[in-house]
Amino acid sequence: MSSASTDMEVIARILKGDQQAYAELVGRYQHYVFTLALKYCQNREDAEEVAQDIFIKVYRSLADFKGTSKFSTWLYTITYNTSVTFLRKKRLNVSSMDDDRTFLQLESQESSFSANLVEQKTRVNRVNEAISQLSPDDAQIITLFYKGDQTLEEIGRIMGLEPNTVKVRLHRARHKLKEKLEKDYTSEAI
Repeated sequence: MSSASTDMEVIARILKGDQQAYAELVGRYQHYVFTLALKYCQNREDAEEVAQDIFIKVYRSLADFKGTSKFSTWLYTITYNTSVTFLRKKRLNVSSMDDDRTFLQLESQESSFSANLVEQKTRVNRVNEAISQLSPDDAQIITLFYKGDQTLEEIGRIMGLEPNTVKVRLHRARHKLKEKLEKDYTSEAI
């Protein structure tokens, strides 16, 4: 099959014993997993170790993936739980999802910046700075919805909340973010 196969097609091939298909799946998501692990661990070496653990867990439990949500949502949940467990073992605090360096790395690799690179980075930094001033739950919901492209249902599964609760919290978090941006960066917020 071509590299354009869907995640479910690749997973079906893996479950039939195709090891090359697993390499394809890892290739698709290795940057995503590493970026999230780095976000939580704040340390490249720890993030690499956690990312390896994540892909081992994914391989061992791939048969349990039912396909009721996007594969990336299921993978995010494993990444989050593995990172938190790793950090608990190290007795470190878990970082919230608002470190601008991590997402700037992600954005710089996944999108081509135009001649307005400095201006775009400044805007991203300002938004990320405003997100970092939100409560951890608000920051996580904003990050999952806008940067993680997760649906309300997927965010609910990740955070253990009902989709309607996520919708209300997302609305409130957006409002708080808007207020912070208007207060701190009046001309850019408009």
